[in-house]
Amino acid sequence: MSNIISDSKLPVVIEELERMHPEASCALDFGTRFQLLVSVVLSAQTTDVSVNKVTPELFSKYPTAEAMAEADPAEVQEIIRTIGLYKNKAKNVVSLAKMLTEKYGGEVPGDFDKLVKLPGVGRKTANVVLAEGFGENRIAVDTHVFRVANRIGLADGKDPVEVEETLMARLPEDQWTRAHHLLIFHGRKVCHARNPECFECGLKGTCVYFEKSHGSVW
Repeated sequence: MSNIISDSKLPVVIEELERMHPEASCALDFGTRFQLLVSVVLSAQTTDVSVNKVTPELFSKYPTAEAMAEADPAEVQEIIRTIGLYKNKAKNVVSLAKMLTEKYGGEVPGDFDKLVKLPGVGRKTANVVLAEGFGENRIAVDTHVFRVANRIGLADGKDPVEVEETLMARLPEDQWTRAHHLLIFHGRKVCHARNPECFECGLKGTCVYFEKSHGSVW
């Protein structure tokens, strides 16, 4: 059996994901592009829920890049200490705020190559910022997207970049950002890393993992 589903099944999968997760959207709370950028940096290896608990205080004290550029990283650490890797993240958000202030007048650049040069910003973060902050069609591959896309057969990639490129090649560009949200929500709510809820999943009729693990639904 192939590890990837046929192109003819792609619209069926997207339609079913839409039916299961109509509420899928960016789960981070933010007011500006700078706040979006900081939130996404903080969300690495941490849940969006955890990030949303610390950012109200963080952004009330440091609402702009200029304000955060002047922050003491130790004070930022205290505010965000309930999230994973908080010490390194505090250092990164202060450093990226300084770079934004010095190089871009405190504004977040809408350019992938410039974004990934900021401290703490990788490919996934840059793609999320461009999608949510600038309205570009992007597929940001986090752990959920990587797992679910490979598992259900949308991709068969060994790393996030390969999965991103496969999804971009297989899906219409105007579906990229939406597919990103749908796959994340599916990973959070149904297709868990451990104990996926296969028999409650609407994709079991097309899913590669289901057929390999449980046999054909038909």
